[in-house]
Amino acid sequence: MNYHNPVLLQESVDALAIKEDGVYVDVTFGGGGHSKEILKRLGEQGRLFGFDQDSDALENVIDDARFTLIPENFRYISRFLRFHRVRKVDGVLADLGVSSHQFNEAERGFSTRFNGDLDMRMNQKSKVSAQEIINTYSEEKLANILFMYGELRNSRNLAKTIVEEREKEKIETSFQLKQILKRYLPNAKEHKILAQIFQAIRIEVNEELDVLKEFLEQIPNLLKEDGRLSVISYHSLEDRLVKRFIRTGMFSGELEKDVFGNTSEPLQKVGKLIVPTSQEIKTNNRARSAKLRIATLRVEK
Repeated sequence: MNYHNPVLLQESVDALAIKEDGVYVDVTFGGGGHSKEILKRLGEQGRLFGFDQDSDALENVIDDARFTLIPENFRYISRFLRFHRVRKVDGVLADLGVSSHQFNEAERGFSTRFNGDLDMRMNQKSKVSAQEIINTYSEEKLANILFMYGELRNSRNLAKTIVEEREKEKIETSFQLKQILKRYLPNAKEHKILAQIFQAIRIEVNEELDVLKEFLEQIPNLLKEDGRLSVISYHSLEDRLVKRFIRTGMFSGELEKDVFGNTSEPLQKVGKLIVPTSQEIKTNNRARSAKLRIATLRVEK
């Protein structure tokens, strides 16, 4: 099955500082690109677990005794690792967002380029699809999603138009939605605005930001003392959460200080933010907005 070239492949796997006998987790298995690179660097005693809730990813399972694919959402990382008798790991890699494979399958409804059913579920078994959100959410709820997750200033107008049009007929396909919102899509910015609209709906369908938060909150208890977290994100909403959690261990609010003025954030960043080279962006368009952040457990001095 045709999956994308992994973005920041060497950099994100280098970030894990792999030990030959270590235990690692690739929480966004997809086409298996990052996993194969991790396995190359592991010795015979090493172990790698992959997570992917998309049934298409099951077709890419790597035939290697050191590898186990867990067909679940990575928000349940600790629970399913415990099932495999693993409580602590040496490193966790996450390549967030939608794979090129998902974008390229017209019937999955992720892409603005193809006409397909408004689906957008990463897990085909989940109950709520994009169609349900577009056709049943209240105008206010739609406006909030488009504003928060799509960062669209005219979210109220977009939501109002969707609600008016769905009363005439059910909105079922991506091109139907595009047609309905045509007046808000000036030629020069059509692609950008549509991408923001689709992003907002997709995040809501898959609860992407909630999943990311739940995942990050488990990392401090999951990593061994010198374990590493390596996260690639593709849009500012995700990156902001990752950056803030690495810096403070929280997603909002201020760090509390003890009586001596010390804080106790669980992680510390490793190195600087890494972005793809212009060469990688040239050969892999998907890399253009990627950001890699690396962290390890904070060691009390």
